[in-house]
Amino acid sequence: MDKIEKLKKLINIILFTTGAALVILAVYTLFVGVDYNFGYAVLQIFLGNIVITLGLFLLFKIEIRNLFLESIINISYIVIVLVVFRRIFGWDVPIWLLVGMAAITYIFAMIIAVNRIKKDTKEINELLQKRKEKQNQIAS
Repeated sequence: MDKIEKLKKLINIILFTTGAALVILAVYTLFVGVDYNFGYAVLQIFLGNIVITLGLFLLFKIEIRNLFLESIINISYIVIVLVVFRRIFGWDVPIWLLVGMAAITYIFAMIIAVNRIKKDTKEINELLQKRKEKQNQIAS
């Protein structure tokens, strides 16, 4: 994967997580009946997602063999960043909501990653099958 493709992937992940966080925040404000200034929140959440995404990419470089432990570390990192940003920006949002946002966003990201891996695997298998058929034709 070249650098431009990696950058596109990074931007897509940041925009997806920002959108997901804003939807969760909007649903929360509707249920609680709180008036919320989304203008600043969008930029703050966007910045938070940049920090989270870059940090997760660094964490992915560390190979952890236990999937459960890796997920706990990743979600903990996300929660820590959200709590720090909550403190810095004075977000009047309960910590349980931040933990929920982190877990939901992480789960959606993992679902997308798994689906992408399945698609890539299918494509590789199809290419291998075509190559095998081509080699069989040449051998005949």
